[in-house]
Amino acid sequence: MGWHGFTVGEVRDAVIRPQSEAGLRRAAGGRAPRRPPGAGRRNRLWAGDLAGPGEDRGTRRRSRRLAARNRSIEGASVMHRLVRSIGAVSARRPWSVIGAWLIAAALVVGLAGTAGGSFADDFAAPGSQSEKAMELLGERFPEASGGSARAVFAAPEGQRLERYRPAVEAAVARIAAVKHVTGVTDPFTAGTVSRDGRIGFAEIAFDRPDTELGAEPIAEVAGVLEPARAAGVRAELGGDAAFVNAEPVTSATDAAGLVAALIVLLVAFGTVVAALVPITLALVTVAAGLGGIALLAATMDVSGAAPTIGAVIGLGVGIDYALFITARYRENRAAGQDGSTALADAMGSAGSAVLFAGGTVIVAMGALLLTGLGFLISVGISVSIVVLFAVGTALTLLPALLSVLGDRIDRGRLTRRRRPVKQAADTAWWRHAHRVSGRPWPYLIAASAVLLLLAAPALSMRTGFPDAGDDSPSTTHRRAYDLLSEGFGPGFNAPLLLVADLRAPGVDTRGVPALAERLAADPGIATVGTPRTSPGGDTVVLPAIPTTAPADTETSQTLERVRGLVPANVSVSGLTAMTDDLTRQLDATLPIFVAAILAASFLLLMLVFRSIAVPLKAVVMNLLSIGAAYGVVVAVFQWGWLADLFGLEGTYLIASPLPTIFFAILFGLSMDYEVFLLSRIREEYDATGDNAESVARGMASSGRVITSAALIMTAVFLSLVLNASPLAKMLGLGLTTAIVLDATLVRMVLVPAAMALMGRANWWLPRRLDRRLPHLSVEHAGDAPRTPRPASRTEAPTKG
Repeated sequence: MGWHGFTVGEVRDAVIRPQSEAGLRRAAGGRAPRRPPGAGRRNRLWAGDLAGPGEDRGTRRRSRRLAARNRSIEGASVMHRLVRSIGAVSARRPWSVIGAWLIAAALVVGLAGTAGGSFADDFAAPGSQSEKAMELLGERFPEASGGSARAVFAAPEGQRLERYRPAVEAAVARIAAVKHVTGVTDPFTAGTVSRDGRIGFAEIAFDRPDTELGAEPIAEVAGVLEPARAAGVRAELGGDAAFVNAEPVTSATDAAGLVAALIVLLVAFGTVVAALVPITLALVTVAAGLGGIALLAATMDVSGAAPTIGAVIGLGVGIDYALFITARYRENRAAGQDGSTALADAMGSAGSAVLFAGGTVIVAMGALLLTGLGFLISVGISVSIVVLFAVGTALTLLPALLSVLGDRIDRGRLTRRRRPVKQAADTAWWRHAHRVSGRPWPYLIAASAVLLLLAAPALSMRTGFPDAGDDSPSTTHRRAYDLLSEGFGPGFNAPLLLVADLRAPGVDTRGVPALAERLAADPGIATVGTPRTSPGGDTVVLPAIPTTAPADTETSQTLERVRGLVPANVSVSGLTAMTDDLTRQLDATLPIFVAAILAASFLLLMLVFRSIAVPLKAVVMNLLSIGAAYGVVVAVFQWGWLADLFGLEGTYLIASPLPTIFFAILFGLSMDYEVFLLSRIREEYDATGDNAESVARGMASSGRVITSAALIMTAVFLSLVLNASPLAKMLGLGLTTAIVLDATLVRMVLVPAAMALMGRANWWLPRRLDRRLPHLSVEHAGDAPRTPRPASRTEAPTKG
């Protein structure tokens, strides 16, 4: 068997035209006919030629199935040959490929350090009232169009800030000298000191909007507060600019996922060298991917969360993709194939699955474009860049490394004895699959009930946008937030800005006092500030301070009442109004976003597996596991269950972007496992025609690898749960829960139970649709060495 294998024309023109062994046995009345030499899977002919007018219905059905399979081989040959050819070139010139990747990664990382942009989040909802008001402010108040922050100072308990005036004023003077700072107010004027005189603040104005400042000037301002700290004053930096441009919280646990992944790989492969190969590819993927994200930030606004999410996903898929191909290669070698043939077949089968799986993740992340929100779109593009690097390293760098290593991949063996190669029927996976197939209804009902029970809390999900009060107390903007709430009330961190356009017909400044009175009478408004008029006299800004914190439900209700009070020419903005509008837009676009991903996934799986039932099953089961992940997140963060276990201070709203991000990431990743498992099941079904046995053998051949991949992904995501940031914990817990449920209840119980009940309908596709749809397949006849099925085993019955 060479790198390119047999062509479709060679299959069509073959002289020997056998069906599968099981099919020939049934056609011959139970006797297994003698197979001529060379009559393997590669010599299978167009099954339509085997059907005649005198055949019974069973024979015609088998003939149609094999005919459809051969048409799929023809369509699959393009992708199959492409992946094998890419692997062949990489294996023939390994050092050139390795050198090219090292140079490319170094170049990307180097350019990112010199030409990369900074990260910032733009939380404006396009077309919303708050966005229009902010645009009007930028147009009518050009001197105030830049960002703002607050330097907050607090004297020790029981003392007044006035006592420390020299140290505070020295810090304020140093703030004024920082680049991009255009002005700093006096922290000792009326209205900037709390009633007890202990806490005060200085307003800081910048020459750029909050979303364009970046982290560097914020970090510099925070650093020059040291004179006040040295005098015994607590000095923190808060406000919108500080919150939006805060650097992500790092933790010593970030490397824990990598260590745990290495342990799983050592157990899975049993050798040190084989375990290090996927780790190496993942590190190259993450380095190049993060460099690519930094370069992306130089061309567009990129969310500050993008590098963190990209690194976590890159580490997970980088290891998983390399694991699948390496495991298939070692399986082929253990079955007696020579090195080049084993690598060729591994690339043709597992490599094609990696290409399709990576494409599925990119499609899911690309669906974030439908939200129309810049920060989510930037996350989608960033993750796609990392996944592209993961696929690229798996299809090029990995075969080069395997070619160089050869048999040395088994060096550093952890045990003296080689792990014996088991037949499928000797594995626990095979026995478990037949056990489930033998009683599918109880297993299906029980597993579905567990998932639905876990998903139930999601029905009470309340989304909102995280503010500084949700961040870790280790951050300066969180400490500033707490001090301002203590000194001036919880609503001080959630001001509403009422922007009145006086150019509208019949409107002038005389209506502003009456508007202020109506606002002050609202029970949700603590104070109404002094109105400010633009230099042109055509716009008035009236600040109002709510009585409740930004994330409180009452604040959102107050916003709604205020918007109902004001006339048509007045818009309400401010960070609270902007995030509320953003939450509403995310909630409105989520159904469209979900429907688009479901439709795209269904279509792709239908093209790959030539089936209606299989993609429908995959969509439903992925919805169940993702719904259960939503439910667990709601129970822990919103209801407060097990809050102490996860190091949470209290309860939280579910961050409104997370359900969308969750769905995109999880649907893409869970489809990876679906494709790898179903491609092996389909290979077995095409060879045997036995539904229950194909599921059992497919699980036996892929179960160990998929479980290892899921454990690695779980370890990576758990590192987020150990992060100090509640938002990172929320993301990590949701991803971990979904992956664990997908690898256990879904793959081990629901898949074999559902496929047992559907029987031959698993692979049914209307003939008209089959003829019209393009053929795309990730498995290919002849790529997988198969251990003969033991004659002594009794075939498990097929339900359905």
